[in-house]
Parts: sequence; C-alpha cells; structure tokens
Amino acid sequence: MPALDARHDYSHPVEGDQAWSESYYFNCYDPVTDTGLFTRIGIRPNEGTMDVGLTVWLPGTRIARRRVVRDCTEMIDTDLEVGGLRYQMIEPLREWHLSGGGDALVTDLDSEAPGGIATLGIDLRFEALAPAVGADGQGSTGAGASARARDVVGKGHLEQPGRWTGSISADGVTYGMGDARGNRDKSWGPRRWSGPRMWRWFSINFGGDEFGEGVHLGGIRIGTDDGDLHRGWVYEDGRFRSIRQWDIRTELEEDGVTHRALDVVVTDKDGEAYELHGEVLRVEPGRRRDPSQPTVVNEGLTRWTYRDLTGYGIAEYLHQFDRTGTPIVAIE
Repeated sequence: MPALDARHDYSHPVEGDQAWSESYYFNCYDPVTDTGLFTRIGIRPNEGTMDVGLTVWLPGTRIARRRVVRDCTEMIDTDLEVGGLRYQMIEPLREWHLSGGGDALVTDLDSEAPGGIATLGIDLRFEALAPAVGADGQGSTGAGASARARDVVGKGHLEQPGRWTGSISADGVTYGMGDARGNRDKSWGPRRWSGPRMWRWFSINFGGDEFGEGVHLGGIRIGTDDGDLHRGWVYEDGRFRSIRQWDIRTELEEDGVTHRALDVVVTDKDGEAYELHGEVLRVEPGRRRDPSQPTVVNEGLTRWTYRDLTGYGIAEYLHQFDRTGTPIVAIE
C-alpha cells in the first residue's frame, strides 16, 4: 500500500452514487487512565446529511455515546462540526484537534440496566507517528473482490497511526490522556453498511513518541460474493510493508458472536509472518446488540502482544445476520 500525499486529507470529488460518503474515523486509548474513544464523522452530500458518532471508553466497563445528524449538502474537510463536536485539521496528514461535547448516554457493558445521561467533553490532539498509507480508487474499477468492496465500503482509503494528548471529561471528572496511541482513517466513495458479507478490521499500536517511532499495524479482511479481500500495512523500523493475508482464530463469548480473544497471523507481501495475540477488554455493542438489526459492528478494545511488546488498539468485527440471528459468515 503506498503512502499518500497531503491532498488526500482534503475532500474528494463527489460521485453520483446516492450512498457516496467521505468519512473521518479516529480511535485512541490510554491504559494508564483506562480511557479512550472511537469516533466517526460521515458526510453524505447526495443524501444531504452529516453525522457523528462518538463513543468514549470510561474506566471499568462503562461507555458514553453521543450521536447527532444534521443537514449538509456540500463537502467540508478542514473544520468538521456536528452537534457540539468539532474536528479540525491543523496540518494535513500530521495533526488534528478534536474538541467539544454535549449530553451522552452512559451504559455499563456488563449490565442489562438502562443507562443514564452524562455531560461529555473532549479536548484531544492527534499527532501522526508515520505517513498516511492507502490508495485512491477513484477513476479505476478494480476486479473481483476489490471491485465488490469498492461498491459498498468506499473507493479510496487511508490509515495513519498517531500519539494522542489532551483530556476526556464525563460529568465533571477529567481523565488525562498522557500515554495514548491510536489510528485514524478516512474513506471516500459509496458506503453501504449492509453490503459486505463480513469484515475484520484492525488498529494496532506498540509505543512511539516521535514521528517514525513504534510498531504499528492496520488493515482489513472484507468478505464479498467474490471472495475475501485482504488489505493492510505494517510500520516497523521506519518503513511500511504491505499485508497479503490476515489469518484469524477467534475465541467467542457465550453468545457465539462477541469476540473475547483472538490470535492473528499477518503475512506481508514478502512472506514474512507477524504473530499477534489480542485480549479483548470490552466490546461495543457486543452482547447488548439489538437483535432486530441485521448488521452489527462490534468494536473491540483490545490489548495486543507481539514478540515482547504490549500495545493497544481495536479489533472490529462486522457481522451480517440471517433471519435466525446467525452470522451469514461463520466466525473464524
């Protein structure tokens, strides 16, 4: 996967597909305070909307969620604002500032009790630890699984690891983010959540304080009617390697769907294998998913080990369910 230049942090030409979207995703986690977040802003100009979803990992098993949609018919790229949340590009492909807040629904993932409302605030800065890597698929069609994926999850995509500083607050309690890492990504093109048969997406970070430092991985395995598409990257020793294959073995919770642990063997284009183990600390929505919904994206906050390194990140599993509530693709 090639490194991309700064123009790809700006908006891309809008195509005619009604589901065309340009989205910005960020995640981070600080193991010292046991706090972090994942968030996504999506601009869908042909549908006339812009939406934000923000989920904060609070210490223990609590999460706080805020969802807002507003009207939007034009592209915005350097200053994204929805429902009191503001995501600003400070320097393309180098630095972003996430701020703002509002009322959020607080839920305990280990409890069936309904949640309460809390006042949520964020003031966070993302600083890149490596160049952005990805591909701009606009103007090309691809073939096989690649063509199928372009029709449902986007034509262009970039990912980038980074270091986070700042704070998260909930109901007057402030949590500093002094040792946080996480990835950001951006996608442009059609986005249909019901389109892929499944996906397994990973965001993995081991250390790094300055640009070029640390070990970082990211990528996806997408299930399509034409087979699985494997994409991704490893950043180690200051250089990228493209991923050829994701081999995954998952340990599930008693519900048979929610992932609890996983072993991943990543093979790069040169045939080198990277063996990782992940312990899933908590999953949103996990066992609390709405059984009436045919699509679920389980975001798993995960502690990763690789060689003698310990890091943190995300193991995200998208499932499509049949009418009996069984995933249409068996969980490997």
